[in-house]
Amino acid sequence: MLRSALILLATIALPVTAQADDYLGNLSANPYAPNSTANPYGAGSRYNANSINNPYGRYGSPYSNESANNPYATEAPKLYDSQGNYRGRLSSNPYDPESVSNPYGRYGSPYSPDSINNPYGAGSPYKPDSPNNPFGNGLRIIGDD
Repeated sequence: MLRSALILLATIALPVTAQADDYLGNLSANPYAPNSTANPYGAGSRYNANSINNPYGRYGSPYSNESANNPYATEAPKLYDSQGNYRGRLSSNPYDPESVSNPYGRYGSPYSPDSINNPYGAGSPYKPDSPNNPFGNGLRIIGDD
């Protein structure tokens, strides 16, 4: 009884620190998938407020620190494959170690098996969750909220 009361007290007293994340669609070359960033009528619409293709939105603006299109962004959206494996940040920042645009980083190097730029690794056009597969699902894009 005392233990359950302490647990209840601890859960009430602790502040909520968990943040909800924004699902922004899938980084995919498939123009017909509704959640694909290549679909101009789906998640890739430049009118969608959370689209990475919206130049005025939080995740597509060249000036937002959370944008995939800002070459200086440090809080760009994250990429995850279908198994939940982290695949780096969808960023045009070539200096961010987690950016898919860093040619020397784990997620941007064309030689790294974890990179979407490696046609024999995570970027293989034959993998169903590869962003380079024109018939696949692509990688989930998650923005920090």
